[in-house]
Amino acid sequence: MVPDNRIGIHKRFADADLRCEPVALGYRLTLRSDPTEPEAARKGNPDLAKSPRPRANTPAAKPAAKRAARPTATASGSAEPIIASSVADEAAFALRSLQQAHANNKRYDASDEELLKFYEQMVLIRRFEEKAGQLYGLGLIGGFCHLYIGQEAVAVGLQSALKEGHDSVITGYRDHGHMLAYGIDPKVIMAELTGRGAGISRGKGGSMHMFSTEHKFYGGHGIVGAQVPLGAGLAFAHKYRNDGGVCMAYFGDGASNQGQVYETFNMAALWKLPIIFVVENNGYAMGTAVKRGSAETHFYRRGTAFRIPGMDVNGMDVLEVRQAAEVALEYVRAGNGPVLMELKTYRYRGHSMSDPAKYRSREEVQEMRDNHDPIEGAKAELLKRGVTEEKIKEIDKRIRQVVAESADFAETSPEPDVAELYTDVLVETY
Repeated sequence: MVPDNRIGIHKRFADADLRCEPVALGYRLTLRSDPTEPEAARKGNPDLAKSPRPRANTPAAKPAAKRAARPTATASGSAEPIIASSVADEAAFALRSLQQAHANNKRYDASDEELLKFYEQMVLIRRFEEKAGQLYGLGLIGGFCHLYIGQEAVAVGLQSALKEGHDSVITGYRDHGHMLAYGIDPKVIMAELTGRGAGISRGKGGSMHMFSTEHKFYGGHGIVGAQVPLGAGLAFAHKYRNDGGVCMAYFGDGASNQGQVYETFNMAALWKLPIIFVVENNGYAMGTAVKRGSAETHFYRRGTAFRIPGMDVNGMDVLEVRQAAEVALEYVRAGNGPVLMELKTYRYRGHSMSDPAKYRSREEVQEMRDNHDPIEGAKAELLKRGVTEEKIKEIDKRIRQVVAESADFAETSPEPDVAELYTDVLVETY
């Protein structure tokens, strides 16, 4: 049986030349094929059986030949049968899901050289962030500082598949790792963190507001979720210029509940913009666990209402992340519109340097470090392939030196000139 409201709607059309049939997505209104409604058909549908037969003076009693020429009607007045198009749309959308393609081949077949590069980039991010934490503790970095420790496989795996300097990247305030993964010099990033004139934003952006048009990196944004509509703008620019570029827009599980995110989903899907929405689900929106703050905790499903296919990815495995990126990029570059990726990851530190992270246990963090660490996972894969421990140690030593040099560069660089207070305020000179 259908709900009473459906029965009521059916009765409203009982005296008309229409049959109202309850279906999965609503109602289908069709012309009756027989004004007398065969008894067998009426008995087969309990709701039709309850309704009165068409009266002789209603349109239903008119000759069938005249009625046959009429188009199928819908409740909205459209001449198209709504259920037929809805079923076709649902079937088409089911075929658009990329999850199965990802499940069929989960890990990227990286060469030893590629995997060594992934490992090196993740170690660079880890050591850089550790050094940034030290400098913050010494008072050399002011304001907010959000570290990326634990999430390295996400930025490295995804951005290694992009065309560096061509595809656009935009993210929130936990942005140091994304810049390093996109090949930006750690010296100018560390200088920016310490507010020096040699910083990539001339010392005026700090940790949360770094920017480089040269590298197609567009922030670094302190407002939760604000980068998502801006990412759609970058994607629109790629489409408008027809340059084949894609925008990768990162945001967190907390930002996923922002209204502007869904407005952007709708616009991106409507215009088939070349954008990959990346939810970095590290389990906590600041100090609030996902299950306490989100009704739908499977974030890759959030785009379904907008016909955006989703992908559920293990963000602690750099090879799985890279393979998922290949699938998503192939889809987007083919002109099919956006993709929504959920990368399940974990941050070892608090939300920011000022967060003691008392909302979770030490045992929880240690379990992730011991059994799911992305760097240790890549290292184990390298050793299994026959890469020597000595070679891995050489990489670690070289990275430590690079990070030490970036810290020295930042500490010895001068602060911005006072005149810099008046630059970058307006586009033109007045």
